[in-house]
Amino acid sequence: MLQHALTERLTFDREHLWHPYTSMTDPLPTQYVVSADGVRIRLADGTELVDAMSSWWCAIHGYRHPRLDEAVRRQLDAMSHVMFGGLTHEPAIELGRKLVDLTPDHLEHVFFADSGSVSVEVALKMAVQFQRGSGRPGRTRMLALRGGYHGDTAGAMSVTDPEGGMHSMFTDINHRHLFADRPPAPGGDVSAWSADVHQLADRHAHELAAVIAEPVLQGAGGMHVYDPGCLTVLREVCDQRGLLLILDEIATGFGRTGALFGADHAGIAPDIMCVGKALTGGYLTLAATLCTPAVAAGIGRSESAALMHGPTFMANPLACAVALANLELLDERGWYDDVRRLESGLTTGLHPARDLDRVVDVRVLGAVGVLQLDHPVDVVAAAAAAAEHGVWIRPFRDLVYTMPPYLTDDDELRQICAALIAAAGV
Repeated sequence: MLQHALTERLTFDREHLWHPYTSMTDPLPTQYVVSADGVRIRLADGTELVDAMSSWWCAIHGYRHPRLDEAVRRQLDAMSHVMFGGLTHEPAIELGRKLVDLTPDHLEHVFFADSGSVSVEVALKMAVQFQRGSGRPGRTRMLALRGGYHGDTAGAMSVTDPEGGMHSMFTDINHRHLFADRPPAPGGDVSAWSADVHQLADRHAHELAAVIAEPVLQGAGGMHVYDPGCLTVLREVCDQRGLLLILDEIATGFGRTGALFGADHAGIAPDIMCVGKALTGGYLTLAATLCTPAVAAGIGRSESAALMHGPTFMANPLACAVALANLELLDERGWYDDVRRLESGLTTGLHPARDLDRVVDVRVLGAVGVLQLDHPVDVVAAAAAAAEHGVWIRPFRDLVYTMPPYLTDDDELRQICAALIAAAGV
């Protein structure tokens, strides 16, 4: 009876439910999860897999953490949701206070969004409204980076690499922004790249509102690690031309790269910052866009005066409550030591992959390990190979990679490394 119910559900799933980046008419197979605990997910057949993905990089403390579970239960006893228009509440206030304290200097104003992509949309609107309020209404374009990825909504797609990214078929409906070359890897020629970016910005300064970038690590655009000096260049480009610097820290924030925020690697601060993913520890969807008082003042001088955005679930109390508990736990656990331990283990554990014929690069930064292949990954075969080693992965493009939860222990990390090497060999 139970097997029949499971088969029926999986059939319905295959025939009716769209999964991310998959075909509805020829879907990839899915695994039926019945529970998750710590760093492990448990499948219907009893198989347990170490989650090497942190559920797309957000479950930094793993699953069913008692501290985070309790934060959700406690908030449920008060209220699960209330609109943020004209109302406020303790979880939003205290989370906002925590974000202002944690983020780089002068990011003092917090706009809560309901996903990372939406936080990018808000950042783009902030930049355009700031320029309008500053008497420069013609400045509506963004300068973005090749290899970048900022989300799947329309505005976010428009600043994602239009050729090498996942959204090339939508280029004609997107606002036309400018793209600088992908920044060089650590130790690369930052000076030559800098000269090119400055020249591009000079030619288009009259129409540019802001520069947007993922700091130090470009995520879904190719897991490219780049020299922190490039961030200093982008800060200079903005300062010299009256542009805003937007840093998309959705994937890089909260310790993932070995610094609390990617911007910290260069010692710079943006004018606008987007955070998400790890913000709630993977419990509920929530993101935030932070900006400086100067940006807020410029928006206030625009014709609407108000920032023209307002999601229905903005500052959802449940999400804010668990996010606050998550950030407090991040402090108390000693994230820096955890991430450095993972970085060391990934460096050692993935080193043998350098000898594989079809691996062209091995990259490690903080709690991120990447094997780049010379061919597109067979997602199903690679995931199956990793599962044979007791590990769940979700490769893409030509990349087999991991972003494990911070509490992954050394034995589990060795298991993950062995699984990635096996997956790279299929």
